[in-house]
Amino acid sequence: MNNRIKLMPIVAFSLGLAGTLIFMSSCSENNRTDTKDMAKNTDMNQRSPSGDMNSQTADRNMNSPSTADKTILVIENNNDSTFLIKAAEMQLEEIRLGRLAQQKGTTPHVKELGKMMEDGHTKTLASLETLARDNSVSIPTSASSNSEGAFNDLGKKTGADFGKAYSKMMVDHHEDAIDLFEKASNDSKSQQIRTWATNQLPTLRTHLEHAEKCKAECDKM
Repeated sequence: MNNRIKLMPIVAFSLGLAGTLIFMSSCSENNRTDTKDMAKNTDMNQRSPSGDMNSQTADRNMNSPSTADKTILVIENNNDSTFLIKAAEMQLEEIRLGRLAQQKGTTPHVKELGKMMEDGHTKTLASLETLARDNSVSIPTSASSNSEGAFNDLGKKTGADFGKAYSKMMVDHHEDAIDLFEKASNDSKSQQIRTWATNQLPTLRTHLEHAEKCKAECDKM
């Protein structure tokens, strides 16, 4: 009887210990299951039904391209294109100023110079347009902002002041044009452009001579 009484605490202790071990094992298993479920849910949230990354994640990847996806664009300076564009701007400016001289000029030599400039540069512009198309270069079809400013300033002048200002402008412009065309006739990489620039030089030099004569006449007034 005494032996049974002594064994009861031992049996109770053993049962309690076994229960504790079972409970702890159950908790550990639940934790592992929860961890797996969380990982699975996270993976599912990052993927679309088709198995791809969801749109938000894809957007982040698209907005952060790798170095291999980046392209460096190098634009080569094309002196021939620059020349054709500047030449077109010159023709457009001289045509407009020539028309203005015919309207506002008060002496025959100013009006005649204006007529020469309009006719000569209109012809040059036509051949330049063909040259630009052949070389796949887009040239301007309207006056630049600088040209517009010069045109407006000249338009404010009248009488002798207009003649003096216009003739001086034509001298300066044609000196610059001759320098530009001489450079192109020597340095252009295109034989077609070199030939065209060379062929324009006699006309430009003739224009300069008439502009200098007109300026001399206007300066006497």
